[in-house]
Amino acid sequence: MSDSLKTISPVDGSVYVERAYTPLSRIEEMLDAARTAQKAWRKKSVAERATLLTKCVDNFVSKKDMIVEELAWQMGRPVKFGAGEVGGFEERSRHMIAIAEAALQPVEVQEKSGFTRFIKREPVGVVFTIAPWNFPYMTAVNSIVPALMAGNAVILKHATQTHLCGERMVEAFVEAGLPKDLFQIVVASHQTAAAIIQSDKVNYVCFTGSVPAGKAIEAAAVGHFLGVGLELGGKDPAYVRADADIAYAAENLVDGAMFNSGQSCCGIERIYVHADVYDDFVEKFVEVVKGYKLGSPVDPETTLGPLVNAAAADFVRGQVADAVKAGAKSLIDPALFPENKPGTPYLAPDVVVDVDHNMRIMTEESFGPVVGIMKVASDDEAVSLMNDSEFGLTASVWTNDEAAAIRIGDQVETGTWFMNRCDYLDPALAWTGVKNSGRGCTLSSVGYESLTRPKSYHLRTKI
Repeated sequence: MSDSLKTISPVDGSVYVERAYTPLSRIEEMLDAARTAQKAWRKKSVAERATLLTKCVDNFVSKKDMIVEELAWQMGRPVKFGAGEVGGFEERSRHMIAIAEAALQPVEVQEKSGFTRFIKREPVGVVFTIAPWNFPYMTAVNSIVPALMAGNAVILKHATQTHLCGERMVEAFVEAGLPKDLFQIVVASHQTAAAIIQSDKVNYVCFTGSVPAGKAIEAAAVGHFLGVGLELGGKDPAYVRADADIAYAAENLVDGAMFNSGQSCCGIERIYVHADVYDDFVEKFVEVVKGYKLGSPVDPETTLGPLVNAAAADFVRGQVADAVKAGAKSLIDPALFPENKPGTPYLAPDVVVDVDHNMRIMTEESFGPVVGIMKVASDDEAVSLMNDSEFGLTASVWTNDEAAAIRIGDQVETGTWFMNRCDYLDPALAWTGVKNSGRGCTLSSVGYESLTRPKSYHLRTKI
């Protein structure tokens, strides 16, 4: 194994960032320092934490221009859209700071004569966040800011592809006055991350990533009696009903499928369309896709950047090729996207029809700018197909009937159910998944529950 972390830019294949791995001896020192810093931090009031963390967020947001360019070079996000990552970070941070006072209040119980009884929410201690590359700031913030607001310390391991994003967060927060040992970043391999989990010096692990990696996290945590929150993969479906606004649905579902080059856990990867509007929807969907421009993410005109690496692009190409061989039809001519080159991260978007659930493209996470579209005859058929998946992160319905949306949503196995939107996290709502999309929750007041432990107070006041 190499003795350093290397970020290979998908823009041109160059080494964009290189860092030496943190020695285990230094990691032990970091964990001990975090535990000491947390003991002092937990004594501060929620209001004091909120004031300081607001300054941290302000300082981070002020670095937007630098962050946007670095995102493009690290993971291929077009500079045209990079500011949205900073906006999402800010929205989630400010919301979780704003609701902390109420969310962390003691839980009152029914009055009982002669007793005072309540449940306090105490910080768990040290939170170990393992963040992914695809939305490197917005995914990390889901646990980092709430963990700090709840009185915890945070150790961050960021993905190799976006390690610099982790450094930028820590730098911005420490510059703003956060105690440096309270929020630290470690340069760690997978094996070292497992050693941190098994050190008995962290109290909760918050991980976003693949299903196999999630299983490895759980295996490392066995026998150590610490909480583990897992946000894993998705194969998120959409259902377009006959009463939908077809032009609106097509435009927004293209964005849900293609944004970030399709590299979103909650991106749209499969669409089911009622037979009555199927042809019209597919025609409009393909028209919107053809309007994208594939190219270098540092070009301000680019709307579709490269995938994270050539292997990821070739994986999607393989899914499409297998589907076509089995009878499916690709509707996008790759010649429309001259930058598309096999063996590189640059991949043309695609829309595939005449598909079914015997094809990998409809069952296996793609994580690329491709979507399969199937015709259905009824709500019941759509529900059955949406549920025919090992994943359950988000799902959406496109309709003008709110009652129908709720009725259908009650039957769909998913963590978040949308009507007439997709691929968005509202920080006021619990972010969670079912089946192989993981377990646990971040964001909303519910997200504070895993970052705190209940402590019951049972006081006899009359003897």
